[in-house]
Amino acid sequence: MKSLLSAASFLIADFAATLVFAALLAITHSVTLAIVLGMAFGVGQIAWQFLRKRPVDTMQWMGLFMVLGFGTLGLFTHDARFLMIKPSLVYVIVGVVMLKPGWMTRYLPEIVQQHSADLVKLFGYVWAGLMFFSAVLNIVLALQLPTLTWAAVMSTYSLASKVVLFLIQYTLMRVVTRRRVRTGMAMAQPA
Repeated sequence: MKSLLSAASFLIADFAATLVFAALLAITHSVTLAIVLGMAFGVGQIAWQFLRKRPVDTMQWMGLFMVLGFGTLGLFTHDARFLMIKPSLVYVIVGVVMLKPGWMTRYLPEIVQQHSADLVKLFGYVWAGLMFFSAVLNIVLALQLPTLTWAAVMSTYSLASKVVLFLIQYTLMRVVTRRRVRTGMAMAQPA
């Protein structure tokens, strides 16, 4: 359970600026205020890492650039279709980053990294595939559905698809790693 909470905390930290933006938008109903404060929060996160002399991971940099880039575009355009299709661009960028082998390593405990590196790499690609599929699905739905229906469907799908994949990955990696550790221990004992 500790490793599950640790992985979740990294994910939340990586996408905190986006979460702050979404929460502020829901509370204030002000796109401009939510964007500006979300961007400020993202910059503040990276500054905090530098102040603490901690390394900034690839996913953290990507999160910052997405917040700044799409935040700036959002400030200049208020076209609903652009805002509806924007998540597809985010999904594609995230998917491309997730094609880098080993991107997931920082989220996993050492024992999983040692005994299930093949699964770590495989699930990195599975996550990338989910992002690319989500990008296509979002474009199709954004062009076909009314705004409120699109928002409800994509909000539900986005959260549900990631939670389901995360739980599948967590369970499979836990079972396989335990099995491999036990097998390794049994082989290490003298006959």
